[in-house]
Amino acid sequence: MADSSFDIVSKIDRQEVANALNTAVKEIATRYDFKNVGASIAFSGEDAVLIKANTEERALAVLDVFQTWLIKRKVSLKHLDYGDDDTPTPKLSGKDYRLQVGLKEGISQEIAKKIGKMIRDEGPKSVKSQIQGDELRVTSKSRDDLQSVQQLLLGADLDTALQFTNRR
Repeated sequence: MADSSFDIVSKIDRQEVANALNTAVKEIATRYDFKNVGASIAFSGEDAVLIKANTEERALAVLDVFQTWLIKRKVSLKHLDYGDDDTPTPKLSGKDYRLQVGLKEGISQEIAKKIGKMIRDEGPKSVKSQIQGDELRVTSKSRDDLQSVQQLLLGADLDTALQFTNRR
């Protein structure tokens, strides 16, 4: 019997992010608490979103609206990258507060090693994992063992959103 396998990846559905951003723009334009405060949100390049407002609190409120629409679109908030300290802090730039939010994709080597160690330590013994660039391939003879690995990883508290693809 051939080995069964699946890949662990961390990919963003860019169309859903664009839909969430467009809906957030419409909501910000129509909400009374954002009238005449210069609040805006837009893509800044391909992998970032730029939020502007006249106060720090308004910038965080715009971020909250964007996050709400991401959740409704089933995009994990773990894809958002706030910078060094992992908390959103708007920076003063002229008269406006700006908040640059990056979109991160792919599994870093550090997290891939952590996932591999977790599979070796806590998963079934017949399961093997191997790092392939920014994804992980998991193989085993038993599909039940692969499903138990998926449940193990879904229950783990990792800093990256995980998807399981390429099931064979």
